[in-house]
Amino acid sequence: MKLQEFHARQLLRASGLPVPAWSVATTPHEVGEAAVGYLAGGAERVVVKAQVLVGGRGKAGGVKLAANPEEAAAIGRAILGMEIRGIRVRRVLVAPAADIVHEYYLGAVIDRAARRILLMGSAAGGVEIEEVARTDPAAVVRVHAHPHLGLLGYQARQMAFALGLGAHLAEAVAIARGLVATMVANDADLVEVNPLAIVRERASDGTETLSLQCLDAKVTIDDSALPRHPELEAMRDLDEEDPADVEARAADLSFIKLEGTIGCMVNGAGLAMTTMDLVKRAGGAPANFLDIGGGARSDKVATAMRLILSDANVRAILVNIFGGITRGDEVARGLIEARAQQERDVPMVVRIVGTNAAEAATILEAAAFETATSLDDAAARAVAAAERAGAAA
Repeated sequence: MKLQEFHARQLLRASGLPVPAWSVATTPHEVGEAAVGYLAGGAERVVVKAQVLVGGRGKAGGVKLAANPEEAAAIGRAILGMEIRGIRVRRVLVAPAADIVHEYYLGAVIDRAARRILLMGSAAGGVEIEEVARTDPAAVVRVHAHPHLGLLGYQARQMAFALGLGAHLAEAVAIARGLVATMVANDADLVEVNPLAIVRERASDGTETLSLQCLDAKVTIDDSALPRHPELEAMRDLDEEDPADVEARAADLSFIKLEGTIGCMVNGAGLAMTTMDLVKRAGGAPANFLDIGGGARSDKVATAMRLILSDANVRAILVNIFGGITRGDEVARGLIEARAQQERDVPMVVRIVGTNAAEAATILEAAAFETATSLDDAAARAVAAAERAGAAA
């Protein structure tokens, strides 16, 4: 689950990291009101940032600076309602604009191969780290945190010196360790600050100080850990999620949309992967990964079918059920119910073996479903059906 920037900032601040003040606005008037407060507090300008769960906000015109409340309100009016990579902006973040001396990148991610948290840093901040890693791999510094003790002090100091932050050593060490601690505390997959910046601040007497601040935040939470964090589940932004994903989660279905033309409904993750492999071997391409789980009843099967058919690219459907806990006759009844609700006619090939498979075969035969006894045969039939449907389109 991706968090909006303002929610990610909350998590960083809760870990004691230096995050500047911010406000969230949903109307141009609220943007202007927030700007009044920050400008009165001494800020020379404010930044207005679109809150969408995609990158490239700045390039798309979703990040702008304003020197007065009227300009801020006008910018808010322009950004609110605009679309960035197909997502409509419904809220913006307003914050004092920082006087940036230098930008850095710092982020913690799960390194699944090493089975540890990997802290990555670069002195080339403010740009996409993937591009930096591709064009100049040596510019990215990597340190693995201890699996039980977190990021150790000497590791954080190594990172700080490697980035050239020796003059801000204590701040850099605290931020580096804080990122890893934030990740562990919230069961996150990613905690990223880009840019982490040296910021110049001017006091009323004209003196200047330099400090290290987290000017942006990106956090991704492990969905499987959300039952342990109801407060994070409440941060989910349903407006930016695919309606099919929302419905799948509500029905407790594992559903991932892909780019093929053959919808797959299977019970069991391993069997689902095998089914997708055999579809590819037969010359087709799966349109989704969909695991209905064990013990699925007819209503859940009908929901799964709706999810598959919500993809306009689906030209054929392959149902592959191995009945253990799942009863074949329940699945068959669900398929009949789902077909009755279909808004478009899509050919379907069904293979059901195991518990109550004979009863399922009788039900499906009476309902005139195309069935197969082997998975290879079922995959070949589904691919052929999709090709026929594509040729007729």
